[in-house]
Amino acid sequence: MPKAIVLGGYGLIGLACMRALAKADFEIIGVGRSMHSANAVNLPVEWIIRDIPSITTDEWLAMLDGVDVVVNASGALQDGARDDLEAIHVTAVACLVEAAARIPVRIVQISAAGVSETASTAFFQTKARGDRILSTRASNWIILRPTLVLSPEAYGGTALLRAVSSLPLILPRVLPDVQIQTVYVGDVADAVVASALGQIHSGTIADITEEDTHSFPVLLAKVRRWQGWADPVACPAIPLPLVSTVGKVADLLGHLGWRSALRTTAITTLADGVRGDPDTWKTAGGSPCRSLDNTLALLPATRQERLFSRAYLALPLAIGTLAIFWLLSGLITLIDPARAMSVLAERAVSSWVIAPTVFGGAVADMILGIGILWRPWTKPAALGMLGLSSAYLIGSLIAAPDLWADPLGPMVKVLPGMTLAALVWLMMEDR
Repeated sequence: MPKAIVLGGYGLIGLACMRALAKADFEIIGVGRSMHSANAVNLPVEWIIRDIPSITTDEWLAMLDGVDVVVNASGALQDGARDDLEAIHVTAVACLVEAAARIPVRIVQISAAGVSETASTAFFQTKARGDRILSTRASNWIILRPTLVLSPEAYGGTALLRAVSSLPLILPRVLPDVQIQTVYVGDVADAVVASALGQIHSGTIADITEEDTHSFPVLLAKVRRWQGWADPVACPAIPLPLVSTVGKVADLLGHLGWRSALRTTAITTLADGVRGDPDTWKTAGGSPCRSLDNTLALLPATRQERLFSRAYLALPLAIGTLAIFWLLSGLITLIDPARAMSVLAERAVSSWVIAPTVFGGAVADMILGIGILWRPWTKPAALGMLGLSSAYLIGSLIAAPDLWADPLGPMVKVLPGMTLAALVWLMMEDR
């Protein structure tokens, strides 16, 4: 039985490749840095949990023992708190190639259509440098360059595409002159299998894409119809400067660990167009890729799909609302602590309890408001909000039960905030 290692095995493309290779009777080893994400895909394969750029040449030599094919489906869109483009696209490839040069193994690299060392984004530049290292130093290699990948799973740009298409009543008209080509993730996986089986010659560099091109507004409209939403009431034009501003905000959030699909790299890539030459793959002996219409026909647009699309938009709104609410709650208390302390003093609370409760609660509120914005802390912060809110409610029942009967409902209004925090905790999930 042939053996394959898939880097980035639980990612959108990597997971499809693992499933296709397993179906083709390959023994599979997946490589990724999160055991939680690896277990979540529920595939009976071996996993190596490592940060791929940290794997040395000697470690690669040991890992590649008995391996016939390495599929590199790892990658990142933009530098951020969790990602280093140079490390994952260049350094990791260089170490892998150096190790593979000593043994008979084929490397199948998943790159991207349009990569160039003079491209407008660091993503394309680093991808191109990795491709150059592979093509000049390795002895047995294939580089596949898909266009915009559509998949049953939704992540990053594909999730954003679904979310924008599902906006109530409106469908924004953005980048109207941009031309996009798509490819079904199954066609990418089939191309990997054909390459792994030796059906494609070493040294092949091929775009993996459909033949047709679509303007970005047409693509959004087709996805909206596929999802089953009604036609939009309005299609407001969104100026590019506004889109660019949103991208810069998303870049800032990237330093907090958020991999937003609205970062400047994604916007610039879309603005440049996503196109490839389908003839390169057919000339290499590959099967033609499905059209956009055929791809959408293969993917079921279920109720779950529609709920996800709307939830993808609601989640950042919920996180932002909680962050503002808790930060303001703490700040307002610190601006006028005497007023907060008087509420407890008027109800005969012991004086030694009042100051620590007021100031400690205000600081805790602010910490939680900031913490929920930091991606690794979002779920713990949401749980912290639930816990602290519960403490406030229990404390009010003991020290100030009359507040529950207040006409403005200061205690009752805590419950919707707790519900929102619970929803954030439930909806947060890594790939």
